[in-house]
Amino acid sequence: MANITAADVNKLRTITGAGMMDCKKALVEAEGDFDLAIENLRKKGQKVAANRSDRESTEGAAVAVINADNTAGVAITLNCETDFVGKNESFVKLANDLANQALNYATKEELLASDFNGITVAEKLIEQTGVIGEKIEIGAFERLEGAFVGSYIHAGKIATLVALSANVAGAEEAAKNVAMQAAAMNPIALNEAGVDAAIIEKEIEIAKEQLRAEGKPEAMLDNISKGKIQRFYKDNTLVNQDYIKDGSMSVAAYVKTVDGGLTVTGFKRVALG
Repeated sequence: MANITAADVNKLRTITGAGMMDCKKALVEAEGDFDLAIENLRKKGQKVAANRSDRESTEGAAVAVINADNTAGVAITLNCETDFVGKNESFVKLANDLANQALNYATKEELLASDFNGITVAEKLIEQTGVIGEKIEIGAFERLEGAFVGSYIHAGKIATLVALSANVAGAEEAAKNVAMQAAAMNPIALNEAGVDAAIIEKEIEIAKEQLRAEGKPEAMLDNISKGKIQRFYKDNTLVNQDYIKDGSMSVAAYVKTVDGGLTVTGFKRVALG
């Protein structure tokens, strides 16, 4: 029987993130063979993942990271089953490590297939499922590029990215403030052009039905419903919303107080649940 030392156990724990007892058991079963012990731990992860595949993973950590020159950002959620695990320091660290790696990729599929310390990200998630005992997966994945990209994270549950048209003095604070707006108000689009035509058609029909119920003449419905659609845009598109820190102006007007030519060119939002 191989002599398994505390140093061996700690080494395997550092490599895999598994618990001390799991690492010791894996090394004993593998008779001290590290590669075999790691393989056995991953097989355990695959088994746990298969058993928990139908579980809901609505807790976890929402993370946003920006590259060094603020021209690109990524927001992801690393999902698990319980809030207890989602707040665990090592789980949050893994979420941040994966988000930083995600900066190099355009899609979640590319990220999952990428190398993460000798195994793919997908394999790492299966491994951690075995370590933690809960379903672990990357839920949302959003990437945003622009002249200046900033971010905001709310309580580890919502992460947003905002792109501005130029890297001007005050861009960092402005991008964070608009990203905070997107987190709080959950707009469905950047502006009118970004709203799906089917949504507008549905809103028009709802407005007309309400007006008919109020007894408004049929000839007036089109004009009145157009006004209601403008209100819909104001409530639901980011640049037209009232700025949460100063309701006297829109978000579009706010960024122009930073620089007269500044505009919001895009946003992304991910959330748990």
